Amino acid sequence: MLARALLAFIALPGLVAIVVPPIIAAIDPWRVGPARTGLVVMAAGALVLVWCVRDFFVAGRGTLAPWDPPKSLVVVGLYRHTRNPMYVGVLVLVLGWAMTLGSPALGAYAILLAVAFHLRVLIHEEPWLASQFGPQWHAYAAAVPRWLPRFTPWEDGSS
Repeated sequence: MLARALLAFIALPGLVAIVVPPIIAAIDPWRVGPARTGLVVMAAGALVLVWCVRDFFVAGRGTLAPWDPPKSLVVVGLYRHTRNPMYVGVLVLVLGWAMTLGSPALGAYAILLAVAFHLRVLIHEEPWLASQFGPQWHAYAAAVPRWLPRFTPWEDGSS
């Protein structure tokens, strides 16, 4: 299962947030001077992403890939604050790239990713989670915001 998790990581956020941004920046005609603070933003996004992938693997017994989803609803770690921290981590990582490489085109790419993530969550992921995890999903979704984090961690009451 570890190999599947690594493959999913490389194929999905690895491509979107690690491989594509430097390519976009390289062809961005509007590039400006880099900002070193972007490295801190990138590191924060990468940390969030890795933490979430670990939680999917350990708590969910699955991967982030749609072809190998978690077998359990993941409601630990950062998922106690927001329902989609992995997507937030990817967006923060891409924004860090935009800052680090001084690329407005990467900022636009981050906006397109945010819209795509939101639509994916609404159209596919949330209906699938509701069908797979029923009342547990509905209680979680009612208490934990989709994007903006709650300050106190949610307690599911089933532990």
